[in-house]
Amino acid sequence: MKTDWDRLRIFHDVAEAGSFTHAGATLNLSQSAVSRQISSLEESLNVTLFHRHARGLMLTEQGELLYATVKNVFNELALVEAELSETRDRPSGPLKVTTTVSFGSTWLTPRIKEFIELYPEIDFSLILTDTELDVSMRKADIGIRLTPPRQSDLIQRQLLTLTMHIYGSEEYLALHGTPKTPEDLNDHRLIVYGDDLPPPTPTTNWLLDLGTIEGVVRRPALRVNNVYGIYRAVRSGLGLAGLPDYMIPEDVNLVKVLPDIDGPTLQAYFVYPEELRHSKRIGIFRDFLLKKVEESKR
Repeated sequence: MKTDWDRLRIFHDVAEAGSFTHAGATLNLSQSAVSRQISSLEESLNVTLFHRHARGLMLTEQGELLYATVKNVFNELALVEAELSETRDRPSGPLKVTTTVSFGSTWLTPRIKEFIELYPEIDFSLILTDTELDVSMRKADIGIRLTPPRQSDLIQRQLLTLTMHIYGSEEYLALHGTPKTPEDLNDHRLIVYGDDLPPPTPTTNWLLDLGTIEGVVRRPALRVNNVYGIYRAVRSGLGLAGLPDYMIPEDVNLVKVLPDIDGPTLQAYFVYPEELRHSKRIGIFRDFLLKKVEESKR
């Protein structure tokens, strides 16, 4: 029995995508070409790898077994390729980083330009998602997370402490006034994290409880299931929200409300798999970010 790497790669991508069409888009192949390759692989192995359904594909028991093996093989190959590329003097090769939409959009991306200019041989990818990707399974090389990692096989380094305050736009405050006490928030439009998904941290909606008394329930003007979306709503003049200070540039129209009241503090962690402990790319990016953190304190 003989199978080739191309068909295994196609099988891997189809299993990841859950459909021939989506895998074809990733592989730059037509849906029919992908389907033929999978059928050919099934014939050569004399097993059925996928259950075909109108809503997509589902791995069979034999497919699950092959997928687990192929995934491990490709992960190991990617690791070896990266290690080989780092035997040269300059760090090079792929570097995939994941973090939250808000932190990545407002704090991280403005600083990436300098890193790429310093290390042009590194193929940098940034994945912004509020869903925690599994770094231990090499969905990304590095994760910057706002909660401590739960996996024991990850190396973690505290990156920075994030503080939160209440913010509103100049336009909103001119129309509705500026709260003088936490109790005044009862009379203002509040923007909070949505109910459909769990918030990034348990304290995300702290503004709903600040200064309330028993029996008083604040009804938010808007719920958004993304912190960056909350930030944009505040900038539009819709209302007030509790936001991390790192999101607020000096040149925007936002004012810190009740500035003497600190919101919750969060810790940002730099995490990566144990097998990348000696990676030059990991090391230089970690040191670069720590330098940027120190610069931001000045």
